[in-house]
Amino acid sequence: MVGMMNLKDLRFKFDKLTPKQKSLFYSALSDQERVMIAKSWAFLARKNQLAPDEWNSNKPYWVIVSGRGYGKTRTGAETTLDHIEELGSQARVALIASISSDARDVMIEGESGLLACAQRRGIECTYEPSKRRISFKNGAVATSFTAEEPNRLRGPQHTFAWCDELSSWKYDQETWDMMMFGLRLGPCPKVIITTTPKPRRLMRDLLTSDKSVITRGSTYENKANLAPQFLKAIEERFEGTRLGRQEIYGDLLEDNPDALWQPAMIKSTRIHDIMHIDDLSHKYNITRIVVAVDPAVTSGDNADETGVVVAAKCEDGTFLVLDDQTCKLSPDQWGRLVVDLYHKWNADRIIGEANQGGDLIESLLRNIDRSIPYRSVRATKGKRTRAEPISALYEQGKVRHVGCFDKLEDQMCMFTADNFDGSPDRVDALVWALTELSASKKGGISFI
Repeated sequence: MVGMMNLKDLRFKFDKLTPKQKSLFYSALSDQERVMIAKSWAFLARKNQLAPDEWNSNKPYWVIVSGRGYGKTRTGAETTLDHIEELGSQARVALIASISSDARDVMIEGESGLLACAQRRGIECTYEPSKRRISFKNGAVATSFTAEEPNRLRGPQHTFAWCDELSSWKYDQETWDMMMFGLRLGPCPKVIITTTPKPRRLMRDLLTSDKSVITRGSTYENKANLAPQFLKAIEERFEGTRLGRQEIYGDLLEDNPDALWQPAMIKSTRIHDIMHIDDLSHKYNITRIVVAVDPAVTSGDNADETGVVVAAKCEDGTFLVLDDQTCKLSPDQWGRLVVDLYHKWNADRIIGEANQGGDLIESLLRNIDRSIPYRSVRATKGKRTRAEPISALYEQGKVRHVGCFDKLEDQMCMFTADNFDGSPDRVDALVWALTELSASKKGGISFI
């Protein structure tokens, strides 16, 4: 009986039955059919955990934004296995997590990960942790990657990608771009994104893209599979709160009231006309320009970025943010970039935070160009204390961005008193640049 019907269709018909009819249905099944149903994701899943019909070549991104405990991981793993069974030996899957331990502990080895779901289905596979690879008996291969190392996705080709917790990816846009370049195999390359949403530019773009199919869900939808103590705890602590909207209901919170900057502060004064520096200087009566650099503490693939921001002061006491060239380069490379920006913008000075690099920053820059004027600044107070006066300038409408600096602005609008996801390298460089321009012999904002 079961084998003659599409299990997905059968599931929807089953949901409409009364309890008595469901009991009669089960009693009429053979042992083999009961086993088949027990292994079928199409029959076990909630309706909004099943791949939507609109997810196709015209809409290749299935974006699941939901609260914690919704069942995102199980949905991602089961949908990935559906693809592997459907495409067989042609299937080449990219499993992309925020960090390597998440790829291993959640996507692959977790209770709802690929290995557990494959075992429940009776799908044979071999896991090679050292190679970050799962090889399936039908010839399909799945390989894990992380958003800490986007360039690992440069080269491999895929038919399918599962992107988990994309909103927490360190290098989200770079990782997404590298993945898309390799998503070129098979008849219909597709992506499933499973994430609790955060206000990141890539997340916003995916949620508004005409190539996306959006599924939303809350923690409570999966309450049958969650510990009662957990549900009680999150309800008492987070229900009715702003964080609860994000973490329970999967809402994308555009504005963080605790952040020092709000999107409206930046958008309301933005200059959309991109001009040559001579035209900018003439139109806005620029009196000073500085290039600020906040060097990365570490080096290598997992290093933080080096913040590099160019800003100007105008005759009327307002300020312009001219460029954000924050980068992940070697000291020699970012040093040359900073010197090039100094000359490009005809700047007055380069500002460098000395807490991490000390005198080495000045030595590095002068080895490239001995003529540059340089000033080192040293932080003796916390990041928030240094940033608050600069935030106040934005509130007063005294700072204008010349163009859009997506990553800088995202970082600014996530910068709070007690929490920041990652290193605020761009914000640090911005703060140092505007602090320098705001200071004067008569007082003003201090360098500490």
